[in-house]
Amino acid sequence: MNAKSERRRLRTRWRTQDTELTLLALPTTVWYILFCFLPMFGLVIAFKDFKIHGGFLSNVIHSQWTGFKNFEFLFKSNDAWVVIRNTLGYNMIFIILGIAIPVILALMIGQLHSGKAGKIYQTLMFLPYFLSWVVVSAIVWSFLSFDKGIVNQFLAGLGMDPVNWYMEPKYWPYFLVFMNVWKGLGYGMVVYLATITGIDGTYYEAAVIDGASKWQQARFITLPLMKLVIVMMFILAVGRIFYTDFGLFFQVPRDSNSLFNVATTIDVLVYKQLKTATVGMASASAFVQSVMGCLTILLANWIVRRVDPDSAMM
Repeated sequence: MNAKSERRRLRTRWRTQDTELTLLALPTTVWYILFCFLPMFGLVIAFKDFKIHGGFLSNVIHSQWTGFKNFEFLFKSNDAWVVIRNTLGYNMIFIILGIAIPVILALMIGQLHSGKAGKIYQTLMFLPYFLSWVVVSAIVWSFLSFDKGIVNQFLAGLGMDPVNWYMEPKYWPYFLVFMNVWKGLGYGMVVYLATITGIDGTYYEAAVIDGASKWQQARFITLPLMKLVIVMMFILAVGRIFYTDFGLFFQVPRDSNSLFNVATTIDVLVYKQLKTATVGMASASAFVQSVMGCLTILLANWIVRRVDPDSAMM
């Protein structure tokens, strides 16, 4: 038996280590089956006129097929372009800023000589990530409220007229982008800081001996070694380009009708359709989001693989 056949035999033979790893992965596998794969059966609702008159399975079986009728409202609605534009436009900005700003701050904190100061900065930046959007919306309301808001009180102190912020759409794209970056900054930065921490210090020692500056060390050592993580985070973010944070776009603007053109995304539309229209329409919107998200993540990975095969996820 040659060496190649022996290696193939060892790979195909079940070993004790395989049993241990299988048992270790079993809880996660069961969780995915119960909460990720079994609920996919509910996608059939997107193609039916779903009526509630009994148990779930009975409702699905007895509801009439409608084909693609539930999808029509998403594409034929007068608000379809506005909703899709908001979803894609905001997410493109979020992806760029959600990678660039945490990477820059991680590089800056990684250069601090005081480890205690670095931990304090990390904690302060990570704290907003744990706040719910309900709490954040209350904080925003305390600043932007027309009659009692801190901002309007400050404007009144300067002799200026108060602004009804929740009736002025022109300001809210900036508010929403700022709130998203502010809340998610700490999480992204921690991921990149962990990558920087894992870089072998001998690279920097050799660079210092060669006379490299801090900027040159970051450019030629840190960033190249962070590339794999940055690309992975980019691909994962692109995969959710048709999804938005419901709390950000619904809770923070307080569902103001005046802000519909700048604060309504597909997720908010699905929620409103779920309240006012049929379940099938909401399910159809979610189905479109899932399919388009899968296609975009595959496309992003394909582009990365064409440019740099070693950085692709699959």
